[in-house]
Amino acid sequence: MKKIVIIGPESTGKSTLCEQLAQHYQTQWCEEYAREYLLQHGTKYSFEDLKTIAEGQLSLEDKYADAVQKAFAEQKTNLAKEPLLFIDTDMYVMKVWCEYVFGKSHNSILEQIAARKYDLYLLCNIDLPWVAEELREYPDERPRQELYRIYKDIMINQHVPWVEINGIHDERIQTAIKAVDRFVR
Repeated sequence: MKKIVIIGPESTGKSTLCEQLAQHYQTQWCEEYAREYLLQHGTKYSFEDLKTIAEGQLSLEDKYADAVQKAFAEQKTNLAKEPLLFIDTDMYVMKVWCEYVFGKSHNSILEQIAARKYDLYLLCNIDLPWVAEELREYPDERPRQELYRIYKDIMINQHVPWVEINGIHDERIQTAIKAVDRFVR
């Protein structure tokens, strides 16, 4: 299975891109667990809550990975030669979130960064306008730029291939599809 992670600061179209890619490749995508957690428990979260969110994200990812493997084996419906799973958020996002808000990260998150293997990252740029939503925290340009630089630095300094996703609407999905096609074919 090829796991493709979409990362970047909030309000950069990650969830939309995941969903569009999953539709295009006739597969599934793993949603961001934090959204469900914060909607249930409220937006006043603690450092320990972020550990719980990270654990929930990993569990959700494993669940989707199993489902995609099973569906591919039974139907072989996706357009690639092997199963694809698009993932909205990984432990890099959790690390950045912990460090940006609390100045430290959970060791379990760092351990999962080392242990989990992904095949491609799509880094969403902040060139989309920020859209207000009940769970979003950083409407100002400065934090968005800071967070984007942090994510880009992570991408540069890790070993998995990655592609920057820029533009608006169709530009983003077309860039992402080209990146995935280059990678999987």
